[in-house]
Amino acid sequence: MANAQRAGRLAQEIQKDMSDLLLKRVNDPRVQDVTVTSVDVSGDLQIATIYYSILSDFASDRKKAQAGLEAASGLIRRELGARLTVYKIPEIHFVLDNSIQYGDHIESLIRDLHRQEGK
Repeated sequence: MANAQRAGRLAQEIQKDMSDLLLKRVNDPRVQDVTVTSVDVSGDLQIATIYYSILSDFASDRKKAQAGLEAASGLIRRELGARLTVYKIPEIHFVLDNSIQYGDHIESLIRDLHRQEGK
């Protein structure tokens, strides 16, 4: 139980620091529109999965953002190492969070359904 709490606290800390790093330290134009939506840390604190979203709907922009994040992962881990109070900095993985696009899709389906009912 205590390890799950530690993982949760570490995930919150990483999310806060990631947002700050993307704004202030990572100078890659490919990641300028990236927003960190959540972070999951494994129970053994070895792996941090960072979920992010991007405002663009273009697949090419999503690929560029992923490449930019992976290119900056060394800098990000070093910076996290200076900020976090853990013995070993977790390995980081970046995963595109599609929940926003999915929510928009569901919302448009519901609007279309309401329009059809109105006719």
